[in-house]
Amino acid sequence: MRSENALPKLLGSMQPQLHDELYVFATTTDAIDLDILRPRLLFVEEEGVTLVLKKTKAEEHGLQFEFPCRMITLGINSSLDAVGFIAAVTSHLANESISVNPVSAFFHDHLFIPADRADDAMISIGELSKQFR
Repeated sequence: MRSENALPKLLGSMQPQLHDELYVFATTTDAIDLDILRPRLLFVEEEGVTLVLKKTKAEEHGLQFEFPCRMITLGINSSLDAVGFIAAVTSHLANESISVNPVSAFFHDHLFIPADRADDAMISIGELSKQFR
């Protein structure tokens, strides 16, 4: 699959998808069972492991967590070396006072948005994309 790196094409071709699940950012210094927790993201930091996982899983396993959020997948195969794509999207959301925690993965970019602002973010991203079609 060919990835895109032209900024106008990326912005104009986004097909954002809002996922139903409620996620949280959790942390632990304990050993974790990935098969049980099934995190969407795992990042090892000096202070501990950061997990982005379903809120229900974090609660079931007594993990310390913050930031109840929904995930938006931007729906375009963006190149990992694309310049300005995430900056343009997050700046646009910032102008609407919508916080975002972006994650770039191999095929797509994903945004973790406060749960109560997810619908607003979808509208805002749609407006941004229309400007480049």
